[in-house]
Amino acid sequence: MKTRVLVLTTSLAAVLTALAVTCPAQPAVPAVAAPPSITLGAPAPADAVVLFDGTDLSKWVRGDGSPAAWKVAEGAMTAGGGDILSKDAFKDAYVHLEWMEPDMPEAQGQGRGNSGVTLQGRYEIQVLDSYGIDVPGKGDCGAVYGQYAALVNACRPPLEWQTYDIIFRAPRFDAEGKMTENARITCLQNGIVIQNNVQVTGLNYPPMDADPSTPGPLVLQDHGNPVQYRNIWFVPLPEKGSEEYQGRRP
Repeated sequence: MKTRVLVLTTSLAAVLTALAVTCPAQPAVPAVAAPPSITLGAPAPADAVVLFDGTDLSKWVRGDGSPAAWKVAEGAMTAGGGDILSKDAFKDAYVHLEWMEPDMPEAQGQGRGNSGVTLQGRYEIQVLDSYGIDVPGKGDCGAVYGQYAALVNACRPPLEWQTYDIIFRAPRFDAEGKMTENARITCLQNGIVIQNNVQVTGLNYPPMDADPSTPGPLVLQDHGNPVQYRNIWFVPLPEKGSEEYQGRRP
């Protein structure tokens, strides 16, 4: 019996050693493109604030308050004419939007379909053509720009619609106005978790440096590339649930 146990133990050790050698140390891009998101084309819930339904930019302005200048065609808007801000602001929220990268095969790095989605005008999630990158970095698609790289590369190829489904938890403040908790972001790209409840430390979008305890808009960045967006809405979330253990019945 002791001999058999020793053989089994030795075999198990060999298997574990082999796994340690063959398993990658970093998350890698999937062998094929991420599958289409189950929320692609999802209709806005009844309690959602619709920011763009494919018809016009009446819910958006430029940074100086003038009308948004992006082109609208075939149910989508295309970046061009400066960043745009939603007229509606939010604190805690579930945000849904869809976007498409242009095909720019000659472009490199940050010039390849660059844009960004900035929550409250303060915390940017990068939009970029990062399809095929093995290990995405803090400036690649899905990153909380400059702070957290995407956990995995969930990008689809250019000219295919993609989704961001974002759960945003605004920072918390005490009665004296001191911040007690940083903002938090969870983000799914094409149905794949790429940011897992990360704490965002500080404001990373310079144009919006207002009091972070106040609600803020959704900002879409114009970086000079024709990135398209459609089906944009958010659902306001309560700061916390009930303190009751069991709901009262009538």
